[in-house]
Amino acid sequence: MSEVKTRTWSPATDEYQAVLAGLRDMVGACMQCGTCTASCPNWHAMDVSPRRMWRMIQFGMLDEILESRTFWLCSSCYMCTLRCPRGLKLTSAMGALKRLARLDGSRQARRNGAFYEAFMADVEANGRLQEASMMQGYFLRRMDPRLPLSFLPLGLKMLGKGKLHLPNHAQRGRLGPMFAKVRQMEAGS
Repeated sequence: MSEVKTRTWSPATDEYQAVLAGLRDMVGACMQCGTCTASCPNWHAMDVSPRRMWRMIQFGMLDEILESRTFWLCSSCYMCTLRCPRGLKLTSAMGALKRLARLDGSRQARRNGAFYEAFMADVEANGRLQEASMMQGYFLRRMDPRLPLSFLPLGLKMLGKGKLHLPNHAQRGRLGPMFAKVRQMEAGS
């Protein structure tokens, strides 16, 4: 039987401690009914079920949580939040786990965070998602010269079926002011 590892968190940043405290508050009232896992459309791809993840947070098993893929696979569909009998904001807890992982700076967070950063940068720059330019940004952020080659068969298949389009800059910049306002609001709080 494996030994349960717990971490005594002591990062100095106030932001880190605030995110961690908020996360514990969000899931502290979880009664482990499993409705969140049953409602989740992505649970089959997760290595740790949402219900188990909330229990791990309650037990302080944050090393194991930050090593898992579960919170990165959350699509923010809000089904768990809508169906939770306690009314817990579980989708917000998944977002808090992403922020916590980024602040922790783990290898998994850097790898998974690169995709989300590329996605948001592409939407901000183009006004909509353009798959080719988004993947280009992702590859550049990952700095792994072999990575684009692993996606080549998928890209060629998508291109052949007409699912992958070359960048169209007709919508460029329309969402830029909205992103700037959000950054300004985040800096103020």
